[in-house]
Order: sequence, then structure tokens, then C-alpha cells
Amino acid sequence: MSIPIARHIRDIPRSGIRDFFEIVQSMEDVISLGIGEPDFATPWHIREAAIYALEKGRTGYTSNLGLPRLRRSITAYIDRHFGISYDPLSEVLVSVGVSEAIDIALRALLDPGDEVLYHEPCYVSYAPSITMAHGVPVAVGTRAENGFSLLAEDVEKAVTPRTRALMLNFPTNPTGATMTEEELARIAEVCTRHNLVVLTDEIYSELTYEGARHASIAALPGMKERTVFLHGLSKAFAMTGWRIGFACAPQPLVEAMMKIHQYSILCAPIMGQDAAIEALERGEPSVAAMRREYEMRRNFIVAALNDMGLPCRLPKGSFYVFPRIDSTGLASRDFSLRLLQEKKVAVVPGPAFGPGGEGHVRCSFATALPQIKIAMERMADFVESLRR
Repeated sequence: MSIPIARHIRDIPRSGIRDFFEIVQSMEDVISLGIGEPDFATPWHIREAAIYALEKGRTGYTSNLGLPRLRRSITAYIDRHFGISYDPLSEVLVSVGVSEAIDIALRALLDPGDEVLYHEPCYVSYAPSITMAHGVPVAVGTRAENGFSLLAEDVEKAVTPRTRALMLNFPTNPTGATMTEEELARIAEVCTRHNLVVLTDEIYSELTYEGARHASIAALPGMKERTVFLHGLSKAFAMTGWRIGFACAPQPLVEAMMKIHQYSILCAPIMGQDAAIEALERGEPSVAAMRREYEMRRNFIVAALNDMGLPCRLPKGSFYVFPRIDSTGLASRDFSLRLLQEKKVAVVPGPAFGPGGEGHVRCSFATALPQIKIAMERMADFVESLRR
């Protein structure tokens, strides 16, 4: 029997990251600079909160929206760090990671054929998530000469009568780009004038460097009412496997998202929610310590890449660098495959994040510094061999 697959799913490409790392997993002794996952274990006091929850027998369902105390912790944290006030009872939904929050926000917002703007290079799931919600993804290119920041004039050019929303992710995966409050204000004006909803994924917002202050578009005047603020604990709190994210939005939209969440997921795991309370209420010193370590690694890897002749800007956020490799004469995928096969160092080809990523590779510095040093030595040898 031939199994019919829905057309809008059949035509979605597999993740360029995961495809590449199926090759990586078939090899031994590889140093991976590919996966965007902290090498730190979740801080002990957060793990202990989950253990204590288990010991108390807290193993049941929670409210579809999430534990009330967690929602209060979330709103207090956002008010403290972003200056945005949300009602914990009606404007917050706890999700299974930010990925689920993005999915249900898009499904709640879009009718078939609605267009959603997003900036490229970007995280691999944005365009497929829009497609799976029966929307039309429309990429807005960013450029290295602008530090891969998004420009309001480029957003304006991409708007059509079918445009419904704009997706943002700053600091950005894979480039580490950030946004100034001034440019965000210009983008906000475009969104207001065209009546666009904004989905802002701020999962890396705590990971900015050199004392830089993160700016959220949701904090700008008049934007909270048209913005879905998306965040979670995976990156800054080293809690990838806990799968706790959250969305903050106007009550009617949270209600619509909750319906989808209610019938498909029900609720996020209670042990993870208890751990998230501990993280948000007492985890900031651990975040600061990890951020200092990431900044040291960032400084080293950027210097090493530039020294070997692969131009690399100093990212202001996240834990990724996005060096240019086109001077080697190889396309991004060929460079990555040969580096893996010849030197056992794994990086991600830039086109995995959109066509604008060609000529680049993504390297994660969420890897221990001794491993990064060895990887850079091997990479320098590889680049030198290409130039002989």
C-alpha cells in the first residue's frame, strides 16, 4: 500500500543540521563544534529541586497553562530583566520548549496562505514551522556588513497584503547577531503601520557579552499588545533536556494557543516546571558564571579563526560564530565534510540556515575550551593544506 503524505509535510526538507550530524555520529573521536547545546550540566540546585519534587510525589498533570507559581516566577523574571509586565493568570503559557510555543503561536495566528516574514540566516525550524501551520514563509536577508542585524527597510520591502506576522530571533542562531533598540523601534513602526504580529524568540537573550544590554521589541511602546514573547530555559540555564519554554502574549492569543496545547500536549512535565521555578528564582548567579566562560571561549575562537585567514566577526550574543570560508575555494558543505573526514572536527555548513549562509560555517563555542583549542589547531592545519 502506498501511504499518502500530506503535501505541505512531504515537501519540507530534513534539517540540514541533523542530516549532517548523522554522518558525525557514525565516526569516532570527533570534536563537535556543531550542536547548540551547553556543555555545562544543569546547576545542582536546579536538579535538586526536581529530585525533591519527585520525592514528594509530584508526578501528576498541571494546569494546561502551567503551574501558577511558575507563571508568577516567569512574569517576575520578565519584568525584572525586560521591563515588560504580564498577567501570570491570563497572559502566560508554559510549553514543551520554545519550539512548541512557536508552533502553537503560528497555528493560532495563521490562516492558509498567510505570509510570515523571518530573517535569514536563521534557526533551521522557522520556515518549516510556518509551512506546517499552512502559512507561507518569506525570508528577509541579513548581511555580514551589517553584522547580520535586520534592517527595517528590508522588512518594509518584503511586506505584502498577505503578510500577517514577523518572526525575530536576537541574539541570533547561527550568527550571534544582536539588535539595537533604535533599529528595533524602526521595525516596530513598520509592524504597527502594516498591522503585523511579532513573534520574538529571545532564548539567547541572557547570553550577550561585554556588558551589552539586550533589547526586546516587546518592551517598546505599543508593541506588547501585538507581540508574542517567546523564551525558555534551555540555553542560558543549561536545561536543554528539561524542555521548558514559555510564551507571553495578549490574553485572546494565549487562550487560542492553550486550546492547541490542551488537545495536543496537555501540559509540560511537572518535574521540569518545578526545576524551572528554582532556575528563575535563584539561578541567575549560575547564568552569570556560564556567560563569563562563554565570553572567554568566544574571544579565543574568533581570534583563532581570524588568525587562520577565515574572517570572523565577534558576535555580541548567543554561543555561535559564523566565519567565512569561501577564500578556501570550497563550498560550505564540501568544507565541512572534508574537515570532518580529514581532521575529525564537526561544524555546520552555513546553508543549513538558509541560502544566505553559503560561504560560511557555524561553529558553536558551547564546548569546553580545551576541546575548542584542539579543534582550532586541526582546522588551521586543514585550511593551510587547502592553500598549499
